[in-house]
Amino acid sequence: MMSVVHRLAAGWLVDHLSFINQCGYEICDSFAHPGGVTRNTCVTATEDCHSISTFAATPSSSDGPPNGPGDAVETEGKRAKMRYVFREEFFDISKPHIAAAPEELLCQGCPEVSLTEIKANSNREEHQEGAKSDIGGSLATARKKRKRKGVFNQGELDALEYHSKVRKLIWEGTLHLVQEGLKSGFLHHTTAKLSCKNNVPQRIVCGLAELCEMAKQFPAVNESDHQAVYLLEEETSRAEQDLLSCVVENSSNCMRTIVLMGQKYLVPPKSSFLLSDISCLQPLLNYKKKYDVIVIDPPWENKSVKRSNRYSYLSSWQIKQIPVPALAAPNCLVVMWVTNRQKHLRFVKDELYPHWSVKTLAEWHWVKITTAGEFVLPLDSLHKKPYEVLVLGRVQGDEKEDLSKSEGVLPIPEHQLIVSIPCSLHSHKPPLAAVLAEFVKPDVECLELFARNLQPGWTSWGNEVLKFQHIDYFTLLQNEN
Repeated sequence: MMSVVHRLAAGWLVDHLSFINQCGYEICDSFAHPGGVTRNTCVTATEDCHSISTFAATPSSSDGPPNGPGDAVETEGKRAKMRYVFREEFFDISKPHIAAAPEELLCQGCPEVSLTEIKANSNREEHQEGAKSDIGGSLATARKKRKRKGVFNQGELDALEYHSKVRKLIWEGTLHLVQEGLKSGFLHHTTAKLSCKNNVPQRIVCGLAELCEMAKQFPAVNESDHQAVYLLEEETSRAEQDLLSCVVENSSNCMRTIVLMGQKYLVPPKSSFLLSDISCLQPLLNYKKKYDVIVIDPPWENKSVKRSNRYSYLSSWQIKQIPVPALAAPNCLVVMWVTNRQKHLRFVKDELYPHWSVKTLAEWHWVKITTAGEFVLPLDSLHKKPYEVLVLGRVQGDEKEDLSKSEGVLPIPEHQLIVSIPCSLHSHKPPLAAVLAEFVKPDVECLELFARNLQPGWTSWGNEVLKFQHIDYFTLLQNEN
């Protein structure tokens, strides 16, 4: 499965949507096999009829290789192809969220701008935002404007200084990758509007985090007679309590469906997950796997999260308690998503990674662009940037073991860009499997912590680990010819 559209010296242009749709969401139904029982098939995700009881799976055959995303299956003389695809309207980012000034357009080339000029531009942006808000006459906005008056707090000054160091790398690297994308037709200047966009709920309420919170009240399980792994099989039913106390594994070559709290989720082949609160990580440790790649996307504390009751966040102290050393194989590659607050970046590099015996090797950036190849936000915008940071490091251990583990593997470059059209769903990060493949050996064990979706070949943990697997984010395609 490759999500990489173009690979240049600066980094990668990645197709997130294509990656999801290559994860094996084909329906492996018994009607596709000789002697199988024909079952009804549904065409819309919301009316899907493949689920069997509270905790269900689609029937499958383990014989033969898995069907690929474009493969058809034989069924009684006809070629039938049925698969779920992620709804493409969630990636229809055709216009920037905030339009850039003509001179700030990516195609104009990176202007040389000093730190003083960036500050001045940010003040101008503040003034423009304030002027817009004044139409509504908000008292809070008026207070904010009085308080600001061109004065930057220390956090903002740190962020501006960091930005002034990386902006040229980001601008020039993104420009090269976008030019390739425009040449190949992956990116395009005109975008047709998708007719069903307005019918799609932007936030499907799953109640997964609440379920994990509720699970803490369940009676404690006796670990000696409790299984560490639950294998997804056909036509099985299991209580929510059992599913929240062990790793759930789909070891088959077929997608399964699972129902939790009346909500249906798709589980891709060769994937496993633990749905739990951070205080209930023991089942992951009982899984007895050591991971060669660990990707972490913690819910960092910030002002908007503090103001909102929708999202919980973790303190630095809580993040330090994550048992990365117990989960990591020797020379494990650790990748941490970090917000643009310098306080968090310093914490990861100076405190967290040393605490886990991880040596920092690189800082990469995920750059968000539109389908036309423009930044989703002006690059020099003060409050929100069109990029996020990834800090990469390796677990340090026995020198000889580390050397043998890194043989035949490319060293991690100090700076790379991952450029993609972002999903409009909050915090749906681009896949890293394909971009990290150059720097790890094949067939390694991979783990994502604080995950919100699943992927083949990975173990995923989080209290919303099935969030973007919800069936309403997908459409079922049926073709017969």
